[in-house]
Amino acid sequence: MRPHVVIVGAGFGGLTAARKLAGAPVNISLIDRNNYHLFQPLLYQVATAGLEPEQIAKPVRAILRRQANLTFRMTEVTAVDFEAHQLQTADGPLAYDYLVLSVGAETDFLGLADLAEHSLQLKGLSDGVAIRNQVLACFERAAVETEDKDRRRLLTFVIVGAGPTGVEMAGALAELIHLVLVKDYPELDGQIVRIVLVEAQSQLLPGFDESSAESARRTLEAKGVEVMTGVSLVAYRQGLAELGDGGKLAAETLIWGAGVRAEGLARGLSVEHGRQGRVVVEPTLQLPGQPQVYVIGDAAYLEADGQPLPMMAPVAVQMAERTAANIRLAVAGRQPQAFVYRDPGRLATIGRNAAVAEIAGIRFRGFLAWLVWLVVHLVQLIGFRNRLLVLINWAWDYFFYDRAVRLITEDPLRRE
Repeated sequence: MRPHVVIVGAGFGGLTAARKLAGAPVNISLIDRNNYHLFQPLLYQVATAGLEPEQIAKPVRAILRRQANLTFRMTEVTAVDFEAHQLQTADGPLAYDYLVLSVGAETDFLGLADLAEHSLQLKGLSDGVAIRNQVLACFERAAVETEDKDRRRLLTFVIVGAGPTGVEMAGALAELIHLVLVKDYPELDGQIVRIVLVEAQSQLLPGFDESSAESARRTLEAKGVEVMTGVSLVAYRQGLAELGDGGKLAAETLIWGAGVRAEGLARGLSVEHGRQGRVVVEPTLQLPGQPQVYVIGDAAYLEADGQPLPMMAPVAVQMAERTAANIRLAVAGRQPQAFVYRDPGRLATIGRNAAVAEIAGIRFRGFLAWLVWLVVHLVQLIGFRNRLLVLINWAWDYFFYDRAVRLITEDPLRRE
């Protein structure tokens, strides 16, 4: 009987591992709580009305329909029994010969009370739609609001965390508001709109060179974003953000992007954990003492040059490639090989014609970096139809200064 490989998670790591095992003498079960693969790097564009949710997601069954040795199951994994080589799922137990955990990460609210309930995050498709609804609903409510302080509160948007996601979100939100919504709402004074980006560390884009970070700051400020570095959020209650330096911001919308941790299944395993609840793995990506179990992507903790590998898609993809190769080696009775990360560089876009890039030790910014960002993300997006629709939307936005998806599908303010 052929070995049974179970892969948990259909993100970048899980999907890559499944594809790399096509044609291998194994049977594969790919499990995810959703029936689609999400291209998360473009989720902020759903949140800022640039793309439809279905343009950055594709059904897993459609992606892998031609892979004869694979079965997809949409269910929730609740526990792992290493001794019995078995998963517990919402639909019953599932045995494995080899297990690949690629469960990803979730938002970490860093113990701040009420933040999970009252702020918005950007991790899943529903989060992107929720932010779009919130931003547009705030403008609708502000258009009929008679009190100046309430109008200003409705039109103040706070983004906490200035990594690539926060910077890209701030730049896209600024362009949505100042290039599009000010024309949709002529009764509102665009000068009272505030977009505030708050970062606890001393510079934007931690991990980037300081010159790239400063370039990003200047570009954001030119777009009307207020950038606060070296300042942390300590509380957010009843529309009031309290900062570590004593400052306060009355804001109806707070988007939290300042912390992530390994997904709950990984954190709950009775194994050694590193920072952010990530599972410590061997250089071969195997779980210590469990050679049949591999942990990859954001849930895995592995150091290179004394630093943990970043929680980024390229790391997950390369880990998945090594894991698939190691499973092939194991099935053939050979020893697994150690994982070596090849850094492809870093990219972050700040909006129209503006981005920063660090590739192969070369730093560049502006229009060229923006073009590189566009090409890289378009090529990595799964599905020709999705690539075509995204390209059309980008072209429409670029040439006509318009966002195609300004729809409120649920008004969160009115619901409350």
